[in-house]
Amino acid sequence: MFAKNSAGRRVALIAPVLALVAVLALGAGGPAGARSPAGQRPKPTIVLVHGDWADASSWNAVIRRLQDRGFTVVAPPNLLRGPSQDAPYLASYLQTIPGPIVLVAHSYGGFVITNAATGNPNVQALVYIDAFAPDEHETALDLVGGTTSCVLADGAFNAVPIAGGVDLYLNWEPNPPYVGFRECFANGVDEATARLLHATQRPAAAAQFDDPSGPPAWRTIPSWALLGTLDNVIPPTLQEAMYGRAGAQVTRVEAGHLSLLTRPDAVVRVIRSAVQATR
Repeated sequence: MFAKNSAGRRVALIAPVLALVAVLALGAGGPAGARSPAGQRPKPTIVLVHGDWADASSWNAVIRRLQDRGFTVVAPPNLLRGPSQDAPYLASYLQTIPGPIVLVAHSYGGFVITNAATGNPNVQALVYIDAFAPDEHETALDLVGGTTSCVLADGAFNAVPIAGGVDLYLNWEPNPPYVGFRECFANGVDEATARLLHATQRPAAAAQFDDPSGPPAWRTIPSWALLGTLDNVIPPTLQEAMYGRAGAQVTRVEAGHLSLLTRPDAVVRVIRSAVQATR
């Protein structure tokens, strides 16, 4: 008898809580920051995708500025294994987001968004921040091969064998012709921050560089780009060529590869331009 009464009391206590949760869920009407005045389309969710030798925290300064302006922002992890693995992962993540999306990428993340957005009607704009914008069948090695990219220099990588392949980390010290982490990847970043970035870098799979891209989303989705004129990883001439064929609206800024750290206001302006043009 005691056990039966105790179970009944638990049900009686839990039922109002479940009802309250249901009411709150119905009243939420979507993620915070997504509401817009009557008659306007809802604000898009801004999805930020990081590149090689970085993680989602590289977007922190951009995220804060966007959140201050009322945007819902997410920065899911990029697996850094290659577009054939990373793009399906991101595409699945995008399927969980209701309403319009503005999809933003830095560096190698451009490969991922170019593939992941294809066929998703919710993606209203692509934004490339010092990023690759590949065409179908192109690989990262195809694009940077023959350029002055500093990551092609001998001595750039600490190669770590893993099951089924090799992970590549950028070395800190200069080892000519490699100019070192700070001048190659983090030029324009103060030394203390550059050392933190180096210590916490996530590796790129070596196989990533030979993994071909699929049909590009920029053929059907409008695109914007921020081009760092001092970028030593993806040389400005290569960015110009990729953004030109994609028909992207290009903004240029005097910055290295990590403009998302050194020039976050410029990054936010480009993202907001994309948002305003697609609402």
